[in-house]
Amino acid sequence: MDKFKVTFYPDNKTVRVEKDRTILSAAISAGVYINSSCGGDGVCGRCKVVVRKGQVESQATGAVTLEEKKKNIHLACSTIIHSDLEVEIPESSRLNFDKLTPEELEERLSGLYSKAEDIQPVKTKLEAGVFKHSPFATKLYLELPKPTLNDSVSDLERLYRALRQLQEFPVVQTGLFNIRQLGELLRDSEWSVTLTLGKRNDTVEIVLVEPGDTTHNNFGLAFDIGTTTISGQLVDLNSKKILGTKAAYNQQAAFGSDVITRIVYAGNSDGLEKLHNAVCDTMNQIIRELISEHHIDLNDLNCIVCSGNTTMIHLLLSVDPAHIRKEPYVPTANFLPVVRAAEAGININPRGLLYCVPGVSSYVGGDTTSGILSSGIYQKEQPCILIDIGTNGEIVLGNKDFLVACAASAGPAFEGSGVTSGMRASSGAIQKVSINKKDFGVTYSTIQDKKPRGICGSGYIDLLSSMLEAGIIDKGGKINAEGSRIRSTDTGKEFVVCFKDETDIGADIVINEADIENLKRSKGALYSATAILARHLDIELSHIYKIFIAGGFGTYLDIEKAIKIGLLPDLERSKFMFIGNSALAGARQILLSNQAMAMADKLASTITYFELSVDPKYMDEYSQALFFPHTDLIRFPTVRF
Repeated sequence: MDKFKVTFYPDNKTVRVEKDRTILSAAISAGVYINSSCGGDGVCGRCKVVVRKGQVESQATGAVTLEEKKKNIHLACSTIIHSDLEVEIPESSRLNFDKLTPEELEERLSGLYSKAEDIQPVKTKLEAGVFKHSPFATKLYLELPKPTLNDSVSDLERLYRALRQLQEFPVVQTGLFNIRQLGELLRDSEWSVTLTLGKRNDTVEIVLVEPGDTTHNNFGLAFDIGTTTISGQLVDLNSKKILGTKAAYNQQAAFGSDVITRIVYAGNSDGLEKLHNAVCDTMNQIIRELISEHHIDLNDLNCIVCSGNTTMIHLLLSVDPAHIRKEPYVPTANFLPVVRAAEAGININPRGLLYCVPGVSSYVGGDTTSGILSSGIYQKEQPCILIDIGTNGEIVLGNKDFLVACAASAGPAFEGSGVTSGMRASSGAIQKVSINKKDFGVTYSTIQDKKPRGICGSGYIDLLSSMLEAGIIDKGGKINAEGSRIRSTDTGKEFVVCFKDETDIGADIVINEADIENLKRSKGALYSATAILARHLDIELSHIYKIFIAGGFGTYLDIEKAIKIGLLPDLERSKFMFIGNSALAGARQILLSNQAMAMADKLASTITYFELSVDPKYMDEYSQALFFPHTDLIRFPTVRF
C-alpha cells in the first residue's frame, strides 16, 4: 500500500501514513496535537492548518472561508492526504500538553478564593482524625523461625502463620510469582523478609516479598483523571506526607473536548486503544517526573487510587464506554475490582494494585464520590450542596441522612471549548475582565501575566457580567450597543476584547452572540440543575447551609459575578466555600485509609441518582434560566444592572 510522507511545522516531525488518511489522523500518529474539540466532526473549526506543499482533498465547507481557502488553509480533520505533504500548524490551532507550571498547578489545585481570606479548603477527614491511618498498601517486616524436623510446615504456610500471629486477616493470598521465588528468597535472606500487603476487595494480598527490612520504602499515588486535566500526587504511605504534586493536560483532548465526543471516537477502529493510551501516557509521564524529582525507585510505588468520571475510568481501563451515552445510559461497571496497575498500563511496581473510586451512574462518577468524601457533606446535620463546575457539571444535595446527585449537561464552554476565543485555564488565558461603561474600554488580567491567547471559564464569567453592567448586552444575551469594539459579522455581532496587536496569537480575541448563547446554555444548565434538585427534594435554596464549589475552576471564580449572570443561586456569600480539587483529596484519603475506602464504597452504593430529563418541570426551569440572570428576578434580589 502506498504511503505518503507528512511533515509538520514548526515541530519538524515527519510521519508516513496510508492514502486517504486525514491530516488530523496523521498529526496524532506523529505525536503532534491539533485542537479538535469536536472530535474530528468538522464543526468546531479549530483545527485549521496551512498546507505548504502537496495535494489534498478538503471536505470542509462552512468552517473555512473562501479567503482562507485561497491561502491553502484547511481543516485538518476533514482534509484527505493525496501526496507527500508539508503542513504548518498555526499557534491558534495547537494543543500544548506541556506540564503545568508550579503557578498553574497551584491555581488548578488550591481552589482558594482570592477575595475572601477566611474561605479555606475543607480539612480532610484523615487530617481531622476521622479515618484511621491504614494505607492501601502496607509493609510488614517479619523474622520467621527457621524450619526444623519438629516444625516442618511449608514456606508459604510459615509466612501465613507469622502474619496471622501479628494481625487478624480474614483471607490472605498471594500470586504464583511470589510462590515461585519464595523458597530461595527466604533462605538467602536468613528468614528475614518484608511483605508488601495490599487490600484487594475483601482479601489481603501479599503483593511482594523482599529480603531484609524495606518498610521505610512504601509509596503510593493518588490521581484525579479529569476530562481536561490529570492531577497526581506522590504520597509517603508511612508518614502520610505528600511528597509532590503534578498536573498535565489530558492528551485525550486531541480526540474531543468532552466525554460524548470521546465516547463516539472510542467507537472508531482502534479508537478505544488510542484514548486508553493517551490517558496512560499522561499518567505515566507524571509518575516518571515525580519519582525522578524525589529519587524514588519505581518498584517502591506499591499502589494507586484513581478518581474520575465514569467515562474517564472506562477509558483508563480500556472498557468500552459506548452504552454510557445510549438510553437507558448504563455503564459497564460503577464498582470495579482492585486490579494490578500493570493490567491498565500504569507503570508502578509490576505487582502494584490499582483501585478506582466507585461511581454512581453514567454521568456521576468516582470523582463525585471522592468530592462527597473529602467535603464531608455526608456527615452534616443540615442540607448542603456540592457543585463541581467543569466539563461535566455534577451537583450533590444532602446531609448525613440522604444524598442525591444529578449531572448537568453544561458542556465544555466554561473549559474554553465551543466558544470562539475560549481556552483552558493556562498561561495567557484572560481570567479577569472589567469594562468601562463610557467608552467600553477593556481592562483584563491573564494567567501568568502573559500576553493574551484566549479566554478561560472564569474570564468568560467576568466578561459576561461586565458586558451586562456596561449595557453592551441585554438580559437575553444580544449585543445591542455601538462602538469601536462592536462589529457586525455574517453570523451576528461580536465584541472585541483584545485587538490582535495586543495578543500572543496575532488575531483578535472576541466574543460573539453565538458564544454568548453557548455560555448562557451552560450556566442555565448548571443553575437549573441545582434549582430542580432542590425542588425535587422540597428544599428551599435559602435553607441550604453551605454550597461547596469543587475543582480548580473556583480559583478565579468571582462569586458576585457568577451570581450576577445566574450561574449560582443568589444566597448569602458566606455560604459559598471553595474546596479545591476535592476529587484528588478524596483519592488521597482512600490511598491512606482502608476506612475511607470502605466509606467511598458505601457512599457510592447509597447515593441516589436523579435523572433531570425525567422531571416534567426541568425544561421549564432550564428555559427560565436562559436569561441573565433569570426570567424570575425574585430569585436574584441582590442583582442590579
